[in-house]
Amino acid sequence: MPNDVAQPKVVDSALRITPMHPVIGARAEGVDLRRPLRATEIAAITAAMDRYAVLVFPGQHFQDDEQLDFGRQFGEVEEVPTLVDQARRRLADNRVNDISNLGADGKILAADDRRRMFNLGNLLWHSDSSFKPTPAHYSMLHARVIPPAGGETEFADMRAAWDALPEAMQARVRDLVAEHSLIFSRALLGFDEFTPEERARCTPVPQRLVRRHPASGRLSLYLSAHIGRIRGWPTPEAMALIRELTEHATQRPFVYSHRWSVGDLVVWDNRCTMHRGRPYEDKLYPRDMRRVTLKDSAPTLEQAA
Repeated sequence: MPNDVAQPKVVDSALRITPMHPVIGARAEGVDLRRPLRATEIAAITAAMDRYAVLVFPGQHFQDDEQLDFGRQFGEVEEVPTLVDQARRRLADNRVNDISNLGADGKILAADDRRRMFNLGNLLWHSDSSFKPTPAHYSMLHARVIPPAGGETEFADMRAAWDALPEAMQARVRDLVAEHSLIFSRALLGFDEFTPEERARCTPVPQRLVRRHPASGRLSLYLSAHIGRIRGWPTPEAMALIRELTEHATQRPFVYSHRWSVGDLVVWDNRCTMHRGRPYEDKLYPRDMRRVTLKDSAPTLEQAA
């Protein structure tokens, strides 16, 4: 394990960055994110994101508008309406994504609630909004209420996973284009209860299977449970390859597991990571997490390869 995993790095007069894992993830302390950031702080956070891909900011007690204001300092915030049962949405602002097990009445969702069944897709390894023509850049997830056990979030470094692939596999997948849709990921769990209107919003979109991370210049696998096809490949062969790559990319040496505390803000770069939620007693304990997501600059097929 590199020495810098244990040694804090001061990258701004107040911001302290402490690596937590050999290849992915660092703790960021010393700055109140509820106030406007200085240009030097934004640059320091961006540089740390480019290096570590996941930053944990403890003790950030946001309201929704404060979380949005923080996100807007780094890019354009996605409009993120709930896909299923939008009329029963709990949060008023579409730009704040509700990652919880709670209904509009504040009560825990029933075991057979369609929203709960849909949300189980968060347990699969994925990249946020890869099913959108322009996918996600940063995701910013904030813990308001957490269960007493379980509910961790795991993050896998797709740049390190690419570097560890044999050269023959790198050559095989370098120029492939995959198709992503929420329909594909939910089908992995047997969920198919989409209305015709919801299905119309889930038209598959093409994304590069390998992309270049702009700031670091490193190549990265771009994997997600939302992948259901590879262009030009028979579907069974394509999905066998995606499973093989996912198993490779989520080996323990590439993965940081985050155990949440109330007030944690975790920011990750969807362009070079995958993540998944871990199970908890969601029929018994409330879990209230809220995510602000930034749009990437362009569809992956329009970005430099």
